[in-house]
Amino acid sequence: MEQLSLGWEPERRLYTVKSLTAELRELLSSAYEDVWVAGEISGAKLAPSGHYYFTLKDDEAQLRCVCFRPVARYLKFKPQDGIQALVRGRIEVYEPRGEYQLQVEALEPQGFGALQFAFEQLKKKLAAEGLFDPARKRRLPTLPRRIGIVTSPTGAVIRDMLNILGRRFPGLHIRLYPARVQGEGSIEQVVRGIDYFSQSGWAEVVIVARGGGSLEDLWIFNEEAVARAIVACSVPVVSAVGHETDFTIADFVADLRAPTPSAAAELVVPTRDSLLEQVAARRNQLERAVRFRLEQAARRLERQGIGRATAVIQRRIGRAMQRADELDYRLRGRARTLVEAAGRRWRERDQRLRKLDLRLRLAAAHRRLDSAASSVERIAGLRVARCRARLDELDAHLRQLSPLAVLDRGYAILETGAGRVVRCAEDAPKGTNVGVRLAKGRLKARVTASTPD
Repeated sequence: MEQLSLGWEPERRLYTVKSLTAELRELLSSAYEDVWVAGEISGAKLAPSGHYYFTLKDDEAQLRCVCFRPVARYLKFKPQDGIQALVRGRIEVYEPRGEYQLQVEALEPQGFGALQFAFEQLKKKLAAEGLFDPARKRRLPTLPRRIGIVTSPTGAVIRDMLNILGRRFPGLHIRLYPARVQGEGSIEQVVRGIDYFSQSGWAEVVIVARGGGSLEDLWIFNEEAVARAIVACSVPVVSAVGHETDFTIADFVADLRAPTPSAAAELVVPTRDSLLEQVAARRNQLERAVRFRLEQAARRLERQGIGRATAVIQRRIGRAMQRADELDYRLRGRARTLVEAAGRRWRERDQRLRKLDLRLRLAAAHRRLDSAASSVERIAGLRVARCRARLDELDAHLRQLSPLAVLDRGYAILETGAGRVVRCAEDAPKGTNVGVRLAKGRLKARVTASTPD
């Protein structure tokens, strides 16, 4: 029997693992872009990168979740095992393992207020670190002259504080760091204000203030960044947030909690009258103590006897003076030794330095040059003298042999116009012009007669 052929086959759709996973990721991301999932947090883990990894589960299923660091920084509470939570995010596919997971964008606890839960969680964490320990907190200065305030520049809070500070003690230096105390960017501005006064060193005490409000309104003072900025501040910090019944993390870590901003101004600066009263009370107390001590000393002096006390005092003074003299001698000897040693070292270094001094070398070279010049001049003088003596000797000899010496005896030399010496009459016939050279001077003559010998 022939096999029937239908003439068509189903079209094959060929995928690679990567392409199929990518397509599934796109489908899931677009279909579940913004979902809320309820469940119990399990296996919560904070990676060194700052990302949180945990599993959201119920009785029948579980879902892997990841919360990246930029989002985790702003969660109102951190993932913790056993907490029933509502998780908002979107479904993603983690391609290296082919698993789908929920990328967390918000996290809220179920059955308990998220803000209150986050408050208790951070409070427990900071308390475990010892940031609430009373021994860590510093005392405020008795009368600070420079006060830094971090709060909003508008509103009744800053006006009330300035009025109270000016009324209680005029002439104080107050510097306001304007900061938002609610809403976006308020955390960063408050932290920058505290850091400014901490690093500048200008303020003696810092007040962080805000008026009353709901838990949400006061929440920035429950942020870990603000709490750690208060702890790290180099000067004492007063927390003045909300009303007397409002408590924030900033109140626990601050060096002093004020019930209200106005109360903070009163706690930081006493009135002038109260200071004057304290000064008067301390003066009276000091006078009473001095009188009491003097009376006690007088009674002891009477009991022990003035002479004995004087002798004892003199012996003690004498021993002290002797000890002082010994120490003085030792000190002088030690100082003299140190000075002499320093002088020797100085002289040695001075000698070494002089040897290396170019001026000294140049002076020595000048001296050598002067000595050589003197030697050259002396030797040249001797040679010139010897040459002069030899020259005089040769000159005398030359003079003896010179024909000019003959002329001195009255003889003369005749020369023709051509400069030839006339030796016989034929050399100068009649009519020849001749020159006559005498011992002193010359003559010109004409031959009038020539008679040969």
